[in-house]
Formats: sequence, structure tokens, C-alpha cells
Amino acid sequence: MRMYTEPSCTPTRVAFMTGRQPWRLGMAHTSVAMDGFGMAAEEITLAEVLKAEGYNTAHVGKWHIGDIAESFPHNQGFDYAAFPVHQQGQLTVFSRQSHEANQAIGADYSQFDDRWVLDRSFRPVAGAMVTGLEARAGETAREVHMQTGEEWTQQKYVEMNERYLRQTLEQLDELAARDEPFFLQFWPLYALTMTRYEVEQFTSPNGGNQVEAMQKLDAWIGEILAKLEQTGKAENTIVIIMGDNGNFTKYAPYSGYSPMIYRGGKGDATEGGVRVDAFIRWPSGIKADGYVGDMIHVADLFTSLARIAGGLEHLPTDRVVDGVDQTPMMLLGEGKGRRDHLFIYQSNKLAAIVKEQYKLHLPGPGANLVIAPFYDLFRDPGEQQPVATPVGAWAASPFERIVERHLKWKEKYPDLPAARDIPYSGIENLRPETIEMRETWLTWKRQIGAMD
Repeated sequence: MRMYTEPSCTPTRVAFMTGRQPWRLGMAHTSVAMDGFGMAAEEITLAEVLKAEGYNTAHVGKWHIGDIAESFPHNQGFDYAAFPVHQQGQLTVFSRQSHEANQAIGADYSQFDDRWVLDRSFRPVAGAMVTGLEARAGETAREVHMQTGEEWTQQKYVEMNERYLRQTLEQLDELAARDEPFFLQFWPLYALTMTRYEVEQFTSPNGGNQVEAMQKLDAWIGEILAKLEQTGKAENTIVIIMGDNGNFTKYAPYSGYSPMIYRGGKGDATEGGVRVDAFIRWPSGIKADGYVGDMIHVADLFTSLARIAGGLEHLPTDRVVDGVDQTPMMLLGEGKGRRDHLFIYQSNKLAAIVKEQYKLHLPGPGANLVIAPFYDLFRDPGEQQPVATPVGAWAASPFERIVERHLKWKEKYPDLPAARDIPYSGIENLRPETIEMRETWLTWKRQIGAMD
């Protein structure tokens, strides 16, 4: 399967939840720190579509679609949610242990003489930021398993991930017992981990710390599938397992991952940044051991799952939904999809277009597309040998028409901004150090006129 995501985690998650490419709703950036923005309440999520069809819904694990109340999962269609506000940057990269292992540089005050630091807000303090939240729909979220003045450590990150696995298994038991349709979303964080502290003996052949974590995650998936079998619901339950972007090559080689077939990684518009492994299992609906060789984008899962659930009538009609219904490819064994082409954005910049097996990396304004970097992905999936003359000579004009039509559609349906609010709104038990950090942030924002 040519499974495409967005180049980084937040945009991919937004595309899955809304069926819309993230630049349409101001969510094309990946934020690591406190920023006061998130996905707007007006967006229609897959959880909301499925709830309208009678599904019970739960989210456990990474969310990373905003640090304001309206963007939290229990306010976006989930009956229950256990999730961290931020992502692995705060939860594993910023930690003291990560600095001691030379996986991060300069963010932790214990790693240098900090007596002369004038601006204490310059560096993030992982423990002062909000960590894990839990809430049910209609409730105010509560931070859990973090005390006032407590340091956030790699061990607490491991404990958080293990807790999310337990909560996923508990939710699966609870949802299956109701004998009603359910949507359980488990987005683990542990695949990205930065230290070796918690592993006494590595078992992966290459000794990469992230590969080791992936092996542990693989075992967790096995536990979830075994639990699903025990509930008796496995035959008619769809299970999807996939990545949210290409591998994190910026931490190669000690992560254990390196670019192989595809060039580049997370954040890049090359195939290595947006092509991921993806698996779908539905014993009563999809023949086992099948293979899909055509192009599919993560937003297509939104529309396809909505159709399978009988919920197409709940999809919005007042905005562009990019997701294409790919059920014929998945269910009928056709092997060919319904997606004609794909736009690859890096944040809010259109960086590349894929149509059939051809890919164009867009040059700068005014450049001649005839000599632009075209690639034939069937012959050159690593994008090593541009075919500007053999392909560009005939494809430049058709690709130019695709761009022109795309820009006209954007004029008709303009991109919307993300929702803005005070960070950590909708959390009832903020710790004193969190409130102090937020006040510093708000003071700066007010000084530049960016916040009332």
C-alpha cells in the first residue's frame, strides 16, 4: 500500500480525525511547547460522526491537537479520554535523563552553569507544563499522576505509557461488554523514546533505543489483539495499525532507524517523510493476507470508516473534505484506489504533488516546471534520479493545471485559522508552577498585542 500521511504528527492526526488536510483549518504546524491554539470545535471529527451512528467512543494516548479546552478529545466527540496535552518533546526529549544521554542539548538547566541566565522562560521546564489529563465528555479535565514541584522524568514517561496500555485494555473490556458499536482509539507515545535508562538488556539486533521501544510496543499490540479475541468481538471489529509520519531520521543512527528505501524522514516532503507502513484487519469484511498497491492518504480513512459505519450523512457539506472513500479498494479486493492525486504540504507551503506514479517537487516562484524535479516513484521510490526531461517535457503542463485548480479551490474555500484561547483552559487542577509559567507566557503575549 502506498500509505501517505502528512510530514509530521499533529497534521496527520488532524487529517485522520477530520478527513481534511490540516492546512485547511490552521493545524499544519507541529507544536512542542505551550502555544494556546488547537483544532476548532466547529470541525467535525470521526468520533462525532460515529457517535451520531450510535457508537461509544474512547481515546487513550497521544492526542497533540491543541493545548486549549475546545481541542481536547473529550470535547471533540470522545466519551472518555486519557491523554497528554503535549507530545514526546516535552515527555522524553526535554527530560534531564535525555540530556545526560546527549539526546538533547541545552534545554535542561542542570546541564550547564545557569547562574547568569536572564530569561528563565527561554527554556522549557517539562515538569511545569501540564502532563497527562483524564476526562469524560461534558466534564472539566484533571491532571493526573503529577504532584506540585515534582520533576518530570523518563521513568514517569515509561509509567505513563504503561498506564495508557492498561487503560486501553480496560476500555476495550468495558466497551465490548455493552454489546454496542464502539470506536476505541489508542495512540501510543512510547515508539519515540530518547534514553536507555529503563532497559537492562537490549534485545534488538542493532541496539537502537527507539527500535527497542518499538519491539515493546509490538508486544503491547499483541496484548490488545488478544484481549479483543477474548471479548468475542474480533470477527466484526476493524483494527488499523499505522505510523503518523516517516521515521525520525534526525535521531539516526542511535535510534536504530535510518533512511532505507525512501529518502528523508519526519518533516520532509520526500517519500521518507510521508510514506508509512499501514495494516488493516477486519476478519468478516477483508480477506486475510491481502495487499493494496495503490495510493491512499490518511484523510481517506475518515471518509472510508464513516461509510462503513453508515455515517456518510453526518459528514459536513459546507467545507472541503479531502478524504476519498476507499472502501472498494479495501473491501472488494480491487487493488486500485479512488485517489487521483495528492498534495503534500510542509506546514502551509505546497511542497510536492503526487499523481499516479509521478511526483513533482515544486520549485520556487516563476520557475519552469519543465525542468523541475520530477520522479517516477515506481522506478525510483528513493527519489534519487530526477526525470525532468523524460517526464517534465509532457507532464509540466498537466501538473501546472492541477496547481491552478487547487489554488482556485482555496480561493473559493479559504483556509481557516486554528482556534485560539488561553493555554490549559478547561483544566481544573493546574499546579502552581504551571500557573506561573502560563502567566509569564501571557505577559509576553500581551506585550506584543497577541492576547487580550
